[in-house]
Amino acid sequence: MSMLAILFTTFFILLLINMPIAFALGIASAVTLALDSTLPLNGIVTRAFVGVDSFTLLAIPFFIIAGELMNACGITERIVNFSRSLVGHIRGGLAHVTIVSNMFFSGISGSATADASALGSMMIPAMKKNGFDADYAVAVNASASAMGPIIPPSILMVIYGSIANVSIAQLFLGGFVPGVMVALGLMAMAYVIAKKRNYPAPPRSELPKVLPSFRNALWALAMPVIILGGIFSGAFTATEAGVVAVAYATLVGTFVYRTLTFKLVGELLVDAAVTTAAAMFLIAMATSFAWILAWGGFGAAVLRVLGGMSSDPTIAVLLILVFILLLGLFIEGIPILIIFTPVLLPVILGLGIDPVYFGVVLVMAVVIGSVTPPVGILTYICCSIAGLTISQAFRGLVPFCSVLVAVLIAVAVFPDLVMTVPNLFGH
Repeated sequence: MSMLAILFTTFFILLLINMPIAFALGIASAVTLALDSTLPLNGIVTRAFVGVDSFTLLAIPFFIIAGELMNACGITERIVNFSRSLVGHIRGGLAHVTIVSNMFFSGISGSATADASALGSMMIPAMKKNGFDADYAVAVNASASAMGPIIPPSILMVIYGSIANVSIAQLFLGGFVPGVMVALGLMAMAYVIAKKRNYPAPPRSELPKVLPSFRNALWALAMPVIILGGIFSGAFTATEAGVVAVAYATLVGTFVYRTLTFKLVGELLVDAAVTTAAAMFLIAMATSFAWILAWGGFGAAVLRVLGGMSSDPTIAVLLILVFILLLGLFIEGIPILIIFTPVLLPVILGLGIDPVYFGVVLVMAVVIGSVTPPVGILTYICCSIAGLTISQAFRGLVPFCSVLVAVLIAVAVFPDLVMTVPNLFGH
């Protein structure tokens, strides 16, 4: 039995028995090396360490801490109130508030799961209380939280940039237009369904009400401007931006909102440490898994298959995205990104595809997998909040997932949608 056959067979058996993905990756790697003496067993430890021994990846714990701090400051409610004053009057008002709030919150957390947890816990009960169907509330919140890794800053883009050795600033800039397209597409779908189901349209907020809500949210909205402005201007790197984000969140929470206490900060640091440890362990195990794949010639096999299907770059990207979307039905996003970026990078470079453009569409495909059942973690979070099963939420998810896929295809077919902003800023 070949190395790759042992690796994949063990991995999928472990997934079928509901083994957590990080442990499934690590155990599958260990079993493969134990049964195949080509590589040393201690190579797992070495590669795992190499996978997390990266200055760029230091941005992850800092952005996680910054997100925790800003959420504890009460910014979620402030952002929601501001979004309500802007779009709450459109038919299906709370759905549009959810989408716009997620767009703003994405510029703070960089994490889809953080968006789904923070905003979902507020908006799903509110939508149900105001007469919206639970499946609609789940679908809107799960699909809208997918903007987290697309709109900068993005933890997934930091991971891709560290592996592919491309500019994280360029990746961040490339995510702007696709992120806005996702928001507009989701709002259009939310409106169509709201009209079909006869959901209410609240009255429009008057200007005197909009301005106070904007002032209340201003400190929160300023955070992504400061962070991204610093990165794009060259004042600091993406990793240093994480430190700036933590400092800004601490100052705002302590001296402006005055909601942070030593006890609360201690609890937030513990939560952030647990989240960071889980993410880093997953990255370490996925790196070991990817190392075995590379040694077993998986990348060359993928290159041969794609080359045999088409030499057209656009067709090749679409085929890759179909593969990633199918994979996303069963495997979480971070492992997919870590395992397949080094495999796919030589393929796309050989076809003359820009790695920045490819990184953005790859992250989009990966995050869509976080919404689609049966493994979609964002849907699980929202279903848990709403008290629904995945099967009960499925009907509402289909149209919103279709929007996400449609935007992905548009971005894949028209690379300028990604590259115009980075080129405009000269990055």
